[in-house]
Amino acid sequence: MDEVSSRALKAAADEAVLEAFIQENKSFILSVASRIMKRYVTDSDDEWSVALIAFDEAVRSYEESKGDFKLFAGMVIKRRLIDYIRSESRHNAEISVEPYAMDGDSGEGDEVTGLQLEVKSRTAEMADNADPSAGIRDEIAQLSAELKAYGISFFELEEASPRAEKTKNACATAVRTLIGDEDMKAAMIKKKTLPMKELSKSSGVDRKTLERHRKYLIAVALILTGDLPHMAEYVGYIRE
Repeated sequence: MDEVSSRALKAAADEAVLEAFIQENKSFILSVASRIMKRYVTDSDDEWSVALIAFDEAVRSYEESKGDFKLFAGMVIKRRLIDYIRSESRHNAEISVEPYAMDGDSGEGDEVTGLQLEVKSRTAEMADNADPSAGIRDEIAQLSAELKAYGISFFELEEASPRAEKTKNACATAVRTLIGDEDMKAAMIKKKTLPMKELSKSSGVDRKTLERHRKYLIAVALILTGDLPHMAEYVGYIRE
């Protein structure tokens, strides 16, 4: 195993090593982003945030069996930037987004929750609103803008949302712990990612669950700590 790949494994288990590892590979991240975007990308561009989050994701999901780390990280960054480009295209073409994507589709054998039904009902009411930019629609736009800084698209939340009741309860515990701890909340806002190690230790929720539902957890934390009263109703069960 080469030195970079070995260091990536260490970074996944140590937040301090991870932060240093990201700084060491900043030029690599920017070069990959620039190649994919076919233009020069700087750390002031939105694409930098997307690529940075993707690099962090690559570190946390990397295993020796996946081969050379930089090749693997490059693929993850490319995939996330392509998702970002597509989501931006869809967003520009169609501003209306159904907010029940927040809670995922009900698959076979899943119970359709009251939360999903409430969101669908409110979405129908919104369609009859004389002002199409009022209420929930404005909040969706605001949340989408905030998520963008974290390299997350509103369209990705459906896939990241928990479905099993046990997982929903675990995610609720994690969010309550996160928003109730000023240091962890500040760390999330500053670094634009979840403080995985600290959150797992404080909440008792295993790290794999946090990583799998990272985007959902960040979105819900932003909703519950922001000025998004309509959206907060949809995830009110988190506070219970």
